[in-house]
Amino acid sequence: MRTAAGPVPGVTAGVGRTALLVAAARAVETHRPDALARDPFAAAFVRAAPDTADWPLHPDEVPGGASDPLWGRLGRYFGLRTRVLDDHLLASARAGVRQVVLLGAGLDSRAFRLDWPAGTVVHEIDSAGVLAFKQSVLDGTGAEPAAERRPCAADLRQDWTAALLGSGFDPSAPTAWLAEGLLLYLSAEAERRLIDDVDRLSVVGSTLAYEIKEVTAESPRVRGGPVYTETLERIGIDLPGLFATGPRPDSAGALADRGWRVAVHRPYDFTALHGRGPLPEPDDALAANRWIFATAGRSCPVGPGPAEPGRSVLTRRLSPRAAAGGRAGRDRG
Repeated sequence: MRTAAGPVPGVTAGVGRTALLVAAARAVETHRPDALARDPFAAAFVRAAPDTADWPLHPDEVPGGASDPLWGRLGRYFGLRTRVLDDHLLASARAGVRQVVLLGAGLDSRAFRLDWPAGTVVHEIDSAGVLAFKQSVLDGTGAEPAAERRPCAADLRQDWTAALLGSGFDPSAPTAWLAEGLLLYLSAEAERRLIDDVDRLSVVGSTLAYEIKEVTAESPRVRGGPVYTETLERIGIDLPGLFATGPRPDSAGALADRGWRVAVHRPYDFTALHGRGPLPEPDDALAANRWIFATAGRSCPVGPGPAEPGRSVLTRRLSPRAAAGGRAGRDRG
């Protein structure tokens, strides 16, 4: 039964609505026999929102199965991304990090569904509307977090650090930062500010994972392809219209200049690692996506991924297009 009959602030339009898209994809992934990740709360978020009654929550409800551009291909991409970023956070926790900051936390339930070590604090930053909707749904499930959870309402396009510090964030402790599905929607200036702030608030041993897309690399054929057009036609989300325009800043290179060790991966590197997930295709809407993993001030491994061709480890600046295009397939020293 639906628990919302009218508009839900924060998740009914714009970037906020993409949180419901990802939640539905996680719900479908959860029920796959070869699931890359499982989120037992994902379906509840979709059920609680209006006008999502026909969205699938199980693989059996996906027309065309894996060949479906929206819930098959794009949905499996979100499942793979969830698994890889879960692994990043848990690897940081195993290394002793007990402070996690989810930048643009959306409707993910990592504070509830991951096996956190005792003493872990998870800060969730997002808009007040998204966090309010999320809390109302979680309250209805009776869910209990597996770590100390601290929601923090802030606009990541503006100054968010004061709100984070006010929620008890400790800048003297190592932090695992995550910006999943966030920087794609921020202006270049806002991305630079966010990376500057993360660097300023990080000590040695902190980690950062984030996703980028070099939108200027996508041709009209890609933009007119089925992943984007069917997402718009079937669920009303115009992803290219939400993406920030213009060249992206070289955030990976900027971090490397400041002493972070940075690795740049294609999503397909992790398809190979896990033996399942999306594969490259002609006019590929996923081809310009890159997942970045960084560690502050030390030379230990920087991410959960394989040391395979396609991974670039940066110790100096990389041009924005090279960072997004992954042309450097070897260690750069």
